[in-house]
Amino acid sequence: MKPARKPEKTPLMTMTFNRRSFAGLLAAMPFLSPARADEGWSQTAAEARGQTVYFNAWAGSPQINAYIAWAADELKTRYAITLEHVKLPDTSEAVRRIRDEVTAGQPGSADLIWINGENFRVMKQERLLFGPFAEDLPNFALVDVEGKPTTRIDFAEATEGLESPWGMAQLTFFGDGAKLGEPPLSMMELLDLARNAPGRITYPAPPDFHGTTFVKQALAETMSNPTLLPVSIKRGEFEAAAKPLFEFLDALHPQLWRQGKQFPQSQAQVKQMLADGELLMGLTFNPNEPANLVAAGELPETTIAWQHRAGTIGNTHFLAIPVNARARAAAQVTANFLLSPEAQARKADLAVWGDPTVLDLGKLSPADRALFAGGNLPGAVSHPARTVPEPHGSWVPLIEAAWLERYGA
Repeated sequence: MKPARKPEKTPLMTMTFNRRSFAGLLAAMPFLSPARADEGWSQTAAEARGQTVYFNAWAGSPQINAYIAWAADELKTRYAITLEHVKLPDTSEAVRRIRDEVTAGQPGSADLIWINGENFRVMKQERLLFGPFAEDLPNFALVDVEGKPTTRIDFAEATEGLESPWGMAQLTFFGDGAKLGEPPLSMMELLDLARNAPGRITYPAPPDFHGTTFVKQALAETMSNPTLLPVSIKRGEFEAAAKPLFEFLDALHPQLWRQGKQFPQSQAQVKQMLADGELLMGLTFNPNEPANLVAAGELPETTIAWQHRAGTIGNTHFLAIPVNARARAAAQVTANFLLSPEAQARKADLAVWGDPTVLDLGKLSPADRALFAGGNLPGAVSHPARTVPEPHGSWVPLIEAAWLERYGA
């Protein structure tokens, strides 16, 4: 990982950084009319020129690293902004560093951070984030906040403008359409398929992320009161709410691969079993992965992908600005550029990254919409559906513990 930059001498180093005063100052700012908002953005863009943005982002993928390098070139050319990718093995490392800097009253070593989930919740609760800024970005008007509610809700935590949506993830199923015919568009239809094709369906064992997500999807479709999902749950409440889930799994498991007495350990294993013809379907959290696998020759061109008609579990990953960032203006310009149709389309390109867009294509001009080519590629999602937000984080350990207790042996 690139080492943190050496702090420059600034007035911040001679005083304690007061997060509460800063938050109060932001709250007291007046609402801006559209004209004043445009003027304010022009001032932000002008201030951003010549600044360096230290972008703290996970670096575990060559494709993602190459995309960030492309964005850095564009930002330099268009806005005179230098984007430095601080390559992280784990985002929590940056969260700890930012906390230590803010506690010590030091200016930041991070200007922009790729984040979601628990890391966002911690930074929000500890007032480690600058903002709100996200919904003031000009390109935020193009975000699909209605069809993709997770662009404003991060694992049941309201974003409140403290992070800008960057990309999507959503539970998606896929298989060979020549063998499947019509895909199952609900958990009950999946149960019927499993009964008609015993031993040809399975899912990874929790706590594998994809396995836990499959169980969360079944929970969302079977529980009698889904309004409980976004709120904190206690063990006693969980047992009552999850009773229909385990009744469903008790019916499903005897029809699965090896009668549900054994489960694959990972999504990669399920994918390989599908490619080998042992299974009829696989699952992924990247809706573009099936088309990517077809393009790579790993799955046949008859591959289809689908989501359940009532929606599937999904989330959004975001960009946030630490409260002690030194290049706040350039960080906002960077986040806005990464929301542009051009940048979002390139990121969604299977040959580049294959990360689904957060934009509403219906809000785009015909020319910008044409940038998102490939919707009819083999393996592309043929039955898309709305995103169902992740349940509150308190559900996950209870789901995994209960599943392991009932089926882990």
